[in-house]
Amino acid sequence: MTADTTQYAALLSGVTREYVLKGETVRALRGVDLEVPRGDFVAIMGASGSGKSTLLNLLGCLDRPTAGKIFLGDDDVTRLDDRALSEIRGSRIGFVFQSYNLIQQLTVIENIEVPLFYQKNVSARSRRRCVELAKMVGLGDRLDHRPTQLSGGQQQRVAIARSLVNDPYFILADEPTGNLDSVTTLEILDLLDRLNKEGRTIILVTHEDEVGARSRRIVRLRDGLIESDQRLAEIPPIPDKTAPPSAA
Repeated sequence: MTADTTQYAALLSGVTREYVLKGETVRALRGVDLEVPRGDFVAIMGASGSGKSTLLNLLGCLDRPTAGKIFLGDDDVTRLDDRALSEIRGSRIGFVFQSYNLIQQLTVIENIEVPLFYQKNVSARSRRRCVELAKMVGLGDRLDHRPTQLSGGQQQRVAIARSLVNDPYFILADEPTGNLDSVTTLEILDLLDRLNKEGRTIILVTHEDEVGARSRRIVRLRDGLIESDQRLAEIPPIPDKTAPPSAA
């Protein structure tokens, strides 16, 4: 295990995940070691059944490994209870989903604000931050619009802004362009690329080679193991302001 885990947004060591289905043990992950340095942009790829969905759930603290350790910063999240994991999901991981997962009754600003609501951190100051994030993703003139009044690309921009509102360790994007046309896909990838260049760590799960090629690193899974780990581009310098806060 690397001594200084704080230099990593996420670090997995010897992670195994087994399920029992119809009396048989299925090994979804078979001892995965993965280091995601702060500021990296990693695309996780693999065929159906390769283990990438299981890995996604573990990185998002939505599931627990059967064996092994998972660190976010300096915290071993495999030792935490459900309440602590829920806190981490809300404060340290920014989620972006293929289907956007916006609340239809809420406006753009209110959707961006949702993670703050669950953290009981809604204030005039946080509302100003949500407005700034909306402007950053190009939706400054859509603040009071609801999801049904937005295009798919605009809805995904809302989701990306929402993922940033708690200044997370990393953005975990699950097939973020899967429901978008080719032009809008390029727009969303350009936005993710810009965020990464500003120091944001991004872990993107995709089955599309064109999307994976926009990352800085491609990790391919096969049969629950890492088949290859290819560095495409170096990690950009990280501004100090993006350093993850120490856990109390």
